[in-house]
Amino acid sequence: MDRPRGSATALSEAYDTALLDLDGVVYAGGEAIAHAVDALAAARDGGMHLAYVTNNALRTPDAVAGHLTELGVPAAAEDVITSAQAVARLVAEEVPDGARVLVIGGEGLRVALRERGLTPVESADDDPAAVVQGYGGPDMPWSRLAEAGYAVAAGAPWFASNTDLTIPSGRGIAPGNGAAVEVVRIATGKEPKVAGKPLPPMHRETILRTGAKRPLVVGDRLDTDIEGAVGGGVDSLLVLTGVTDAAALLAAVPKHRPTYVDADLRGLLTGQPEVTGSADEGFACGGWTARAAGEALELSGDGERLDGLRALCAAAWTRGGDGACTLDAGKALERLAE
Repeated sequence: MDRPRGSATALSEAYDTALLDLDGVVYAGGEAIAHAVDALAAARDGGMHLAYVTNNALRTPDAVAGHLTELGVPAAAEDVITSAQAVARLVAEEVPDGARVLVIGGEGLRVALRERGLTPVESADDDPAAVVQGYGGPDMPWSRLAEAGYAVAAGAPWFASNTDLTIPSGRGIAPGNGAAVEVVRIATGKEPKVAGKPLPPMHRETILRTGAKRPLVVGDRLDTDIEGAVGGGVDSLLVLTGVTDAAALLAAVPKHRPTYVDADLRGLLTGQPEVTGSADEGFACGGWTARAAGEALELSGDGERLDGLRALCAAAWTRGGDGACTLDAGKALERLAE
């Protein structure tokens, strides 16, 4: 893809199901992100099915649905798909029914394993058939990582719900499950089998549970949400309410380039403007024109800032081709911020 795509109709009408990431998209640090509640209500009232897809394996679908409902986004457990569910299915395909599985993480993993007929245990001394690791929250003790290390070093197959290095919080960006996975990797020299976004097990789990025919992945991360959508062959909407900023978006490699870009979830309710032009004449969107010139990206014109960013994406992605654009975007982004 060399530019964000336009859409003549609202995305909530063009797609039957929104596969929504949670952290950084719907909420951050337990609080709803601005405009999320009203935008989701409008999309749902218009007939779009909303499914919540998260790499965070800590909480159960019931707990996540309850939290969403408290925030004003009515949801049921069956509307929530977690990496805990995806990794539990992966484990169940490789160990005997009823097998003991060492859990390094929270209740979401335990519930998902029981759903697959497996038996969660807490110690490497319980002779587990596998180890499964997921985000355990900020208070997970170091001893749990040691327990994983003992079992993995002894030969137990190791599975991870996801490898997100960071997770958004109300105070900023915090270490995610991927950081904890790295600890066990360093200690054991082993590699886990990973289920979560952007890998196929999570996409499979999502499609199996939602039955989506025309899904739209909605996320804030290029390396999980958008890469997972590209790998699954489905369209995506990047919202700029989480970890991805404009500079990272311009430098995106092909597997990280979203179909659409918007500020927040209100983007579900509108069409998307078309980016026109070419590398020779420049790329136009709204009142802006962007081009790659020399060692830098250049931006001229005026109008909605997001249109300028979309035009810059086209210039940067075209120049980047099959790789990342390395041109200096500093002045162009400063122009957007004026």
